[in-house]
Amino acid sequence: MVGESDDERAARRQGVSGHRLVPHTADVRIEAWGASREECLAEAALGLVGCFADVSAVRPTAVERVRFAEASGDELLAALLDEVVYRLEVHGQVPVDIETEAADGGLEVRLAVAALADVEIVGAAPKGVSWHELRFGPDAYGWSCAVTVDV
Repeated sequence: MVGESDDERAARRQGVSGHRLVPHTADVRIEAWGASREECLAEAALGLVGCFADVSAVRPTAVERVRFAEASGDELLAALLDEVVYRLEVHGQVPVDIETEAADGGLEVRLAVAALADVEIVGAAPKGVSWHELRFGPDAYGWSCAVTVDV
């Protein structure tokens, strides 16, 4: 990935998943990676949460399950991140843990959520996912993605 440090490259070679926020004019750019498509998607969603909330000390109060139909990787990435934004805006829920699993070309997602009132807000709430410069796919170490989020 562009701008990746030697430590990040070494961790990726060992199959470690992760994400980081990258400065972007008036928005948030999330880069994520994982050994599998599903791990990369989960890391992107955790990156989205991390751009506006610190959930490190929060215990989930519910578990929500969502299934996404078969779609391209770009479509799955956008749909998952849009689901996080929807749960925040409509239900006041913030995922504190996310697990993903392949399901007939689509995706099964388990969101362990907490109430928005229970998390520490550290940034502007996301409003939506931009398709401009959205990237998702296999790379030399597994899977990686980059996406810009409107805040």
